[in-house]
Amino acid sequence: MTRAVIGHGPLPTEVRDLPDVDMRTSLASFTLPNPVLTASGCAASGRELDQFFDITTLGAVVTKSIMVNPRSGRATPRMAETPAGMLNSIGLQGPGIDAFLEKDLAWLRERGARSVVSIAGGSVDEYTRLAQRLRHVPDVSAIEVNISCPNVEDRGLVFACDPYAASAVIAAVTRNSAPGIPVFAKLSPDVTDIVAIAKACIDAGADGLSMINTLLGMVIDPVTMRPALAGVTGGLSGPAIRPVAVRAVYQVHAAFPEVPILGMGGIRNGLDALEFVLAGASAVSVGTAIFHDPSAPVKVLAQLRDALAERGFERFTDAIGYAHREPEPVSTSGGVVSVARYGADGTWDTVADVDTEFESGVEG
Repeated sequence: MTRAVIGHGPLPTEVRDLPDVDMRTSLASFTLPNPVLTASGCAASGRELDQFFDITTLGAVVTKSIMVNPRSGRATPRMAETPAGMLNSIGLQGPGIDAFLEKDLAWLRERGARSVVSIAGGSVDEYTRLAQRLRHVPDVSAIEVNISCPNVEDRGLVFACDPYAASAVIAAVTRNSAPGIPVFAKLSPDVTDIVAIAKACIDAGADGLSMINTLLGMVIDPVTMRPALAGVTGGLSGPAIRPVAVRAVYQVHAAFPEVPILGMGGIRNGLDALEFVLAGASAVSVGTAIFHDPSAPVKVLAQLRDALAERGFERFTDAIGYAHREPEPVSTSGGVVSVARYGADGTWDTVADVDTEFESGVEG
């Protein structure tokens, strides 16, 4: 017996005069004109990108993670190239919440861009103070809580790697942020069970999830024979992590299909973005690609719109989680076809296992 593999090749590229696609989407109560955002940490607060394209054409700008006090970050070198990606060890350098509100967020408001403010802290109290500072600030569309930070009150354990610590942060932020402003927990892939962390954040009040953050990595310089980064380790981003990110989005959407997900991790073009949407993302963030091409977000948006039109989608929202649909009947000329899907419990469920040679009366 042989095992048949069923797949679909790329659609023709010569498609012209594509129909319009309604690209509107929502992240909880936050309605967006389209599903493409910047990724936190890759475009500051959007001012630099506005030199290359009109940032108001994006769904929203996700700001660099801001902390309570100014922070100089880690020593240099802070970045290192890797195959199909890069490592960064910036250390959350930033001006602090007061200067951020006075300059960066004020500029975004004046520019007319939709803003998702990313916050980070070293303790639950710091996250609480940040949420309180944002509570009465106008034009904050959503809050993204970067919980991939060490908890200084618990031996430096990263909040995102412990469900209890993660839930404590999210509960504090939701309790102290303005009513009606969605709170999204940004999850780390450096965990054994990302569904369990997602559940802890949802139970604590998160309106949605941003996933994934970078993976912890390391590069050693063969010339100096020492770590390439001054901070020794750093966050791996770029195309190399996309399969991990898509898997994580797929798993979490399978477990919590009603919870909106902002997907990110190695998106370079529209087809990359489409993978995340089919896996269950309600919107996507473009990050590392900006370092190579500052206009990447608007290109991804245009390519994603075309990809949806080519596949017959009239509305973007119809494609969200489409990869989770029930298996379609298949026909083969012989062999065994196993149809499976990812279950909400994190395991593969076999829907059908058909011996097509037996069914057709073929011996062998």
